[in-house]
Amino acid sequence: QVQLVESGGGLVQAGGSLRLSCAASGRTFGNYVMGWFRQAPGKEREFVATISQSGGRTFSADSVKGRFTISRDNAKNTGYLQMNSLKVEDTAVYYCAASQISYISSRLSTYDYWGQGTQVTVSS
Repeated sequence: QVQLVESGGGLVQAGGSLRLSCAASGRTFGNYVMGWFRQAPGKEREFVATISQSGGRTFSADSVKGRFTISRDNAKNTGYLQMNSLKVEDTAVYYCAASQISYISSRLSTYDYWGQGTQVTVSS
């Protein structure tokens, strides 16, 4: 199993930046595809970004392209989500997830392990 713990959330003004971290423990982090998802109040959990095991391939939702960057450091067993030019509509609980599949995926059902989430609030 892999245990995931997110950190780095908080309150930021619109236009600001935050960097979320996802610390992994347990099995070798580099063996897993990693993804970031978010869930706003009253809405379903949605895909944000995903990255391959080596970090060579990434894919992001259209809503965050050009603003958010996903990355990972397998030596540190940590994944990251750099969020720039934040908007009020980015307010949500952000979750990192790990998948045992061999390809990057935007589908929630392909992820096996989830963190507890970190709150990101963007004020106007």
